[in-house]
Amino acid sequence: MQVPAQFQYERATSVEHALSLLGKYGPESRIVAGGHSLIPMMKLRLAQPQALVDINEIAELARISVDGQLLCIGAMARHADLLASALAGEHFPIFHDAEKLIADPVVRNRGTVGGSLCQADPSEDLSAAFAAVRAEAVIQGENGQRVVPIREFFTGPYETAVGDGELLVQVRVPIRSSASAYRKVERRAGDWAVAAAGAELRLEDGVIAEAGIGLTAVGAANFHAPEAEEFLVGGPATAERFERAGAIAAEHCAPVADQRGPVDYKRHLAATLTARALAAAAARWHGRQEA
Repeated sequence: MQVPAQFQYERATSVEHALSLLGKYGPESRIVAGGHSLIPMMKLRLAQPQALVDINEIAELARISVDGQLLCIGAMARHADLLASALAGEHFPIFHDAEKLIADPVVRNRGTVGGSLCQADPSEDLSAAFAAVRAEAVIQGENGQRVVPIREFFTGPYETAVGDGELLVQVRVPIRSSASAYRKVERRAGDWAVAAAGAELRLEDGVIAEAGIGLTAVGAANFHAPEAEEFLVGGPATAERFERAGAIAAEHCAPVADQRGPVDYKRHLAATLTARALAAAAARWHGRQEA
């Protein structure tokens, strides 16, 4: 039987309490929320924290709300909460698209938005979805809060901008007139992505005024495709242009061959799913404008 190494356990009752506990135990302490990534790693002894700080009782971190022109998603919001949120679906349907494809109901009921982002797995769905809509991460330490664009939040595989003694408390997305969508290929339902793409568009008289593209599982730097976004802006929202944007996105990613498929297959999927996500976002834009 796989058993974690010994560790201290503390239950935080507020953000300030959690930060003080992180300070108390130092850099070898870890936050636990849903625990779906951390606990298996501890059982395999791939992670051996000296202390776990449980933040499940901090209700303020679980809220999904609108504050002015920002959609605010607490780091402790469960995947199921984001999937069920009418606010999130109204402004950014990409989140509902992505959440429907993440794991299974058991995982979605326990796993958290913040935990997924902080795990920074190269195949993680929400990382690409948040990158597509240019979200912001709110990180809190004992000296206050700082805001990091989500496209700068990921510093490498399984590495983020959250430092020792800090806590991701919220993800914010500026609300604007746009439409979004997410498309994914997986080997079986609930599996990690073979490849996936998210897209956000804003059109003016049929011309693309703004574009966002997020990619996962294909080695896209910081989970997005800036060259394809730049190509799209100023052009028509046509299938041909979306296909060309997909090809550009595929050219600039760096997939790795593994048990899910060879490099050429993943690059093909990156191109195809980018085009499909863009087309789905454009269809939603026109459907909303005509409603």
